[in-house]
Amino acid sequence: MTVRTDLLIVGAGPTGLTLGIDLARRGVDALVVERADGLFPGSRGKGIQPRTMEVFDDLGVLDAIRAAGGSYPVGMIWQDGKRVGEHRMFDPAEVTEDSPHAEPWMVPQWRTQEILFGRLEELGGQVAFGREVVGLTQDEDGVTVRFPAGESVRARYVVAADGGRSAVRRAVGIGMTGETVDPSPMLVADVRIAGLDRDNWHIFPPHGEGDGFLAVCPLAGTEDFQVVARFPEGASVDVSLEGIRKVVAARSHLAPDDVTEVRWASGFRPRAALADRFRDGRVFLAGDAAHVHSPAGGQGLNTSVQDAYNLGWKLGAVLRDGAAAGLLDTYEEERRHVAADMLGLSTSVHRGEVRRGEATCQLGLGYRESSLTKETRATPGAVRAGDRAPDGNLDGVRLFDAFRGPHWTVVAVGVEAPVVPEAVRVVRGRALESYGCGVFLVRPDGYVGWAGDQTAGGLGYLGRFGGR
Repeated sequence: MTVRTDLLIVGAGPTGLTLGIDLARRGVDALVVERADGLFPGSRGKGIQPRTMEVFDDLGVLDAIRAAGGSYPVGMIWQDGKRVGEHRMFDPAEVTEDSPHAEPWMVPQWRTQEILFGRLEELGGQVAFGREVVGLTQDEDGVTVRFPAGESVRARYVVAADGGRSAVRRAVGIGMTGETVDPSPMLVADVRIAGLDRDNWHIFPPHGEGDGFLAVCPLAGTEDFQVVARFPEGASVDVSLEGIRKVVAARSHLAPDDVTEVRWASGFRPRAALADRFRDGRVFLAGDAAHVHSPAGGQGLNTSVQDAYNLGWKLGAVLRDGAAAGLLDTYEEERRHVAADMLGLSTSVHRGEVRRGEATCQLGLGYRESSLTKETRATPGAVRAGDRAPDGNLDGVRLFDAFRGPHWTVVAVGVEAPVVPEAVRVVRGRALESYGCGVFLVRPDGYVGWAGDQTAGGLGYLGRFGGR
């Protein structure tokens, strides 16, 4: 049996679910398939950066994400069973009118995925679990993907969101170039622990040369702790209950029996890798299938979600709104250099060269050099075409409220607003300091696509995308 769909998304992690949500709200026929029998069970990517919080606001899951998590606790350094000092994991930041989310929000990855999955189902989308890709062929009209029991899916486009060992990436022959970030193996596990408070991220530095550190972080919104431990180069990582009890007892003042349960555990070696390209014909790579990060700095999941957010509106414009297929070329153009920059940042944070702060929040990322970006003002202001469109209040209208949804938005500050198609939202006002004066066409993913002193030229630009 062959199922037909406009888009097949392979992988039901944060990337695939985000893309599924974005396309479902645009009325695009999309199917998500997942190799496993259920959603990922671990906490791994637990940090939601401020820019991703803005994305989740637009996708309708922000309230659930906020309710499911909490802020990061202050690090507490232990030595010989005594508290010896505090460690701030992040440079402090303040909420401002244009940036309503200042610091990362902690939500275990499994819970983030449950929330995204629930939103996808609410919008009428679905995930087919237990579907492992075993073959793929493509031609000028579409892609055929095969599964073990002989079923297949025929789609106009395929998005590989199936992780660092992506079967789809291998099937189309795209390589990855990378490096070992740290030769020492690491353990990450979700456990139940007695004898530690939940007010701090507990840090146990190495006792001596050759020892590894131990960090035990209470997972917001749960009764669990996330254990992270580093081991000497060449050591094996035991992810059993007894193995984790042994390392916790050896590196802290806790007794082995204080670790009462292991709910999920994994061993890994931190590495950084970038796909040689993000597209092969009708197949796109997104998330870990396109870039693999060290977990330090919380950039992997967030960069992945924003891959999907960038690709989603473009697929929607081509598949539903009549935009030219060439628009899809800009996905790799815009996202591959961002992924490369974030890989460098993750590696620098892992090696202690850079602190978690403004750069890791991802609010400063943009597309000024993109071929989609048109800045036509004689004297651009603080916000330029290609930049993230900040929040703000324009004559009583909150901009993020106006942006929310799968549409384009016109922001006209101090000038006459253009007459635009009904699907485009218009916000106008006399003055907004963060923007300056002018007309700003804000893309569905919250970036300024076109900026001008007057409306001339804006409608021609908007027409490239089907008028939405």
